Amino acid sequence: MTTLPGTPNPEAPNPQLPIVQKLRIRYAKRGRLRFTSHRDFGRAFERAVRRAGTPIGFSSGFSPHPKISYANASPTGAATEAEYLEIGLTRVCDPEDVKAALDDALPAGIDIVDVVVAGQGSLADRLQASEWEITLTGVDPSAVDEAVESFLAVETVEVERMTKKGMRTFDCREAVLALSSRSSESGQDNCAILALVVRHGTPSVRPDDVLAGLRESGGLALSESPLLNRLAQGPLDSETGTVGDPFALDRDTSEQSDGDRGGA
Repeated sequence: MTTLPGTPNPEAPNPQLPIVQKLRIRYAKRGRLRFTSHRDFGRAFERAVRRAGTPIGFSSGFSPHPKISYANASPTGAATEAEYLEIGLTRVCDPEDVKAALDDALPAGIDIVDVVVAGQGSLADRLQASEWEITLTGVDPSAVDEAVESFLAVETVEVERMTKKGMRTFDCREAVLALSSRSSESGQDNCAILALVVRHGTPSVRPDDVLAGLRESGGLALSESPLLNRLAQGPLDSETGTVGDPFALDRDTSEQSDGDRGGA
């Protein structure tokens, strides 16, 4: 059986079994589980891997750690339908079996949405943009519309954010590819919904940065905490400004491989 590039060195201290398959996983954080931090999720996922009996690979060396690679996690407190990670396995498994086993082993509210066999290229490189839905309560929808128009009418909107290196000022406008507002479909008064598509970059522009920009450029005042929900994350279609499926290339590769085996 052919091992994949990056297999641990068998001469290293505490050598481990070779990695023979890589799977890419899409998962969601819903409801109250949106308040779990990235570190909380990492611990929960590692426990789920053990409970599910997933043959996860480990690094060699004096402190082996599971072969799990996370990609562009959402901020704590944000719900999300599109979080991604990659795992390395020591045995070839059916992606659907892994999906079902991990989903059963995780708490309700952290849900495995999709699992595919990893193809060529980096998963992180495909996560070029995100689509967000932001629910604002306690606001006048017309005031939100005006703030959005003011934000889109300018080329630069500088905001501040506290980072590990202190307070940083940066432009949040350039990364915004699409921004619109609408009234809540539930008919709730004083409620508006923002649809946002933002390009990933350095520094990363988060939904709370865009809300700060709406306050700076359009005077939008919020009396209640917004509900953030990432709907999609993936490759950016520069012509339409939409976010695609980062697993599309992996599925194409898998279908071609299945076709080659069927024709053999």
